[in-house]
Amino acid sequence: MRLISALALCCAVSTAAAQDVATAERYAVIPRPVVLTPAAGAFTLNATTVVQASPAFRAVARRFVRDIANPTGFDLRVTPLGAAGGIRLRQVPGLANEAYQLDVTARGIEVRASTAAGAFYALETVKQLLPPAIYRDAPLAGVLWRVPAVHIEDAPRFSWRGSHLDVARHFMPKEYVKKHIDLLARHKFNRFHWHLTEDQGWRIAIRKYPRLTEVGACREQTLVGPYVSDPAKQVFDGKRHCGFYTQEDVREIVAYAAERHITVVPEIEMPGHAQAAVHAYPFLSSLRDSVPTPGVMQVWGVSPWILNPSDRSVAFMQDVLTEVLELFPSPWIHIGGDEAIKDQWKASPDVQARITALGLKDEHEMQSWFIRQMDTFLTQRGRRLIGWDEILEGGLAENATVMSWRGMAGGIAAAKAGHDVVMAPGSHTYFDHYQSQDKTREPLAIGGFTNVEKVYGFEPVPTELTPAEAKHILGAQAQLWTEYMPNPKHVEYMAYPRLVALTEVLWSPASRRDYADFLQRLPVHLRRLDALDVNYRRLDEGRVQ
Repeated sequence: MRLISALALCCAVSTAAAQDVATAERYAVIPRPVVLTPAAGAFTLNATTVVQASPAFRAVARRFVRDIANPTGFDLRVTPLGAAGGIRLRQVPGLANEAYQLDVTARGIEVRASTAAGAFYALETVKQLLPPAIYRDAPLAGVLWRVPAVHIEDAPRFSWRGSHLDVARHFMPKEYVKKHIDLLARHKFNRFHWHLTEDQGWRIAIRKYPRLTEVGACREQTLVGPYVSDPAKQVFDGKRHCGFYTQEDVREIVAYAAERHITVVPEIEMPGHAQAAVHAYPFLSSLRDSVPTPGVMQVWGVSPWILNPSDRSVAFMQDVLTEVLELFPSPWIHIGGDEAIKDQWKASPDVQARITALGLKDEHEMQSWFIRQMDTFLTQRGRRLIGWDEILEGGLAENATVMSWRGMAGGIAAAKAGHDVVMAPGSHTYFDHYQSQDKTREPLAIGGFTNVEKVYGFEPVPTELTPAEAKHILGAQAQLWTEYMPNPKHVEYMAYPRLVALTEVLWSPASRRDYADFLQRLPVHLRRLDALDVNYRRLDEGRVQ
């Protein structure tokens, strides 16, 4: 009897486990919704299905119809709300900004949201409930487009769910930037941090200062292999690397992102990471004109070339920001502020005299003064300055938001002082790190180790904060620094599936995060990435390394 009971228990456990896996595959929604209640049956999408929408959701409905037209071969009609049945997008009051409710039955699909963003995310969930082939680009014969019956109530945990992309170290074509944005939208991210200027290249056209791209957008060659400080041991590819975005390109990308409910946050680095700008306009240099720059930077690391803090330099950067504001409606404008080596300021009689004249204590306060000029400029124009956590040094500008990358300490200090924070610690969100402990299995990276499990375990709200202070944590984002990512396919390899893990950190309630459950849903999601032609890093023998 004991043997029979043991066998029965074993079979029951095995059956339950199999059912859990089957349910995870049937409802492989990422990020995991707040509430997901499976039901019996399914809705079958066909050529006669009608998409009905409240007036505020018509654009979202048309976007959905366009998205699924190629794989299904269906040209679905979008109509005003009418009788029950088909797909209905209904605007209702009372739900949070990006929240939605979704009910799928055999008769139809009902979406309720108060904003277009909520309706958009509901339909992204609907696409995840369809077969992964829905993400293909050509009609597929024989596919049954069924959506399993379910009730979902969902809303994001954080308002800032982002991805940074550095296009300055390695320029990325406009078409790929749009693909990156499209992938972010499919994962319910809502911020794209576009890193546009660096020592190694200036990538955005500025009408008033054309030399920024005429001269600053090209470097003569690029370091090959890992960075070494000894010039005699540095090896270069001998190839000129160029590229920038016209203002028309920028407008196109910003509009493309807005249609997908993503805010594009531009970054214009200052006062450090400025070698390309100084090379284009030598009067920006902190050294006397008799000391020329060595050109646009060809190696990685941090350049000592820093903008001088003169009134002329401040006016120059504010002129740049004036054109940036015309192109980007984002409430936030990122001014960098990180890794500003101050050796040239220390050696400059002009800068030292400026520090004395302004009554400042040292070079850190000089940088703080410089950043405050930009903070005042942006605040007067209805925008908010955001910068890396070095902007805390020497005193934080009054209206600044801090992006904390050197761990969580900067974010904690800023939140305690009443400033908003975006968490971006290198330990968990720098996707230029290796994805395996065995680095011989991976392409060259900058160092470190951050795998999917580590990303999934990231908690953006530090325990050191009180509930009131924690409200200043807007969210977090991934960082894709491209020193060792020379092309879009390499960027995708470094981004996915780590970005898949991060979206669940930023969207789902902490109580709903379950790594084992995530791994059960992930294989279906990887089939979606296959359909989308994403060069993600493959799983190793069933494990995420």
